[in-house]
Parts: sequence; C-alpha cells; structure tokens
Amino acid sequence: MESKNRSAWHDYFIDDSYVAGIALLGTEVKALRAGRASFNDAYCQFHKGELWLKSLHISEYSHGTVNNHDPLRDRKLLLQKRELKKLEAKMKEKGYTIVPLRIFTSEKNLMKVEIGLARGKKLHDKRDSIKQRDTEREMKRYLK
Repeated sequence: MESKNRSAWHDYFIDDSYVAGIALLGTEVKALRAGRASFNDAYCQFHKGELWLKSLHISEYSHGTVNNHDPLRDRKLLLQKRELKKLEAKMKEKGYTIVPLRIFTSEKNLMKVEIGLARGKKLHDKRDSIKQRDTEREMKRYLK
C-alpha cells in the first residue's frame, strides 16, 4: 500500500528526495497497510543528530488491543550518517525544510518513507504551477 502527500508538491519546491526506513510498532504497520495515514502538517526535524518524523497521523489499528499505538507519536527515520549530515547542513540554510512525500512498502516488505528537501512556494509560484499543470493537461487532450 502507498500513501502520498499531495499537498507537499503544491506547497513546496522539492529539491532533493531520499528514501528512509522508519521505526514503527506492529499496529502502525498494519494500519499503514490498510492505508490509514494522514500527512496533514507532517514534517521532519533533527534532534541530537537523529531525524524524527513529527505530526504524521497513523490511525489506530481497528483490531488492536490495549497495546495499540499513539496516532501522533514521533517516529525515528533511519538514514545513513552521510545522508543525515548532508540533510542537517542543508537544514541550517534559510528556507529549507524536510517533508515526507510518501510512505510505501519496499520489495522486502519493509515500510519506507520518501522524504524531500523542500523550499516553500509563494502564492504566485503556486498559481504558476497550477497554470502550467492545466496547460499540460489541455495539450494531452489535444494530442489524443
């Protein structure tokens, strides 16, 4: 199952993307496979040299017991040290943030998160993106 963060592409210019592992509990994995993730206001932040995913809402698993997970808990992202250092250096520059783009299952049945190094868009940039997307859509219609 795959969940995408569509608003990230609308609100940010994505400069670079990385695939990271994510430390999850068992009920979180089952809820993600059922497509129960919400990316509203989700972002990544460094804490003591580690990258953490914050504000990602994974609904409680419907068949979970009293051991069900907290839907808004912080989750650790698993990246190589050189990638973490590169991202941390970019984060210190003004205007950059790290946002989750999608959650998917790898070929080894592991849950992965694609994160993007992003710069915020201004209102006129968003309008330009919408305009460009509409013209591309119309061109495809004419070519059919």
